[in-house]
Amino acid sequence: MAASDCYIVHEIYNGENAQDQFEYELEQALEAQYKYIVIEPTRIGDETARWITVGNCLHKTAVLSGAACLLTPLSLPVEYSRYVALPAGALSVACSALYGISWQFDPCCKYQVEYDSQKLSRLPLHTLTSSTPVVLVRRDDIHRKRLHNTIALAALAYCAKKIYELYAV
Repeated sequence: MAASDCYIVHEIYNGENAQDQFEYELEQALEAQYKYIVIEPTRIGDETARWITVGNCLHKTAVLSGAACLLTPLSLPVEYSRYVALPAGALSVACSALYGISWQFDPCCKYQVEYDSQKLSRLPLHTLTSSTPVVLVRRDDIHRKRLHNTIALAALAYCAKKIYELYAV
């Protein structure tokens, strides 16, 4: 691995604005699009990992609830399917919209937290002072965004059609 692939946000306290300096370094590393970012400071590492986890949860919820919306009519009788499909579709659209508004333009959305010890062993973690760093790995997220947006749009179309049918009669 090339040295230019990995950036380490070191936990070095130089004065009272150390936390701001850590955040600035992380922001610079995210914008520079390093393949790996190692975050030593516990607080900012945990916050970043939680932020990524919430984004992942929104993505998965959008996909799974959208799939439930689209597949429910195939498995339940017509008179009951709307009671599951419509709320699931609304949840899918809401999660997809929230992801699009809050996460889509955030540079963190291109990263995932790496837990695989085999992959972590290839990184220069021996130089760290922290025993529990957070390691981010850059991943292309275009396919996952397309997936949840496509499913959410299909769920929206289905819900709009069903609502129209309910009130047009």
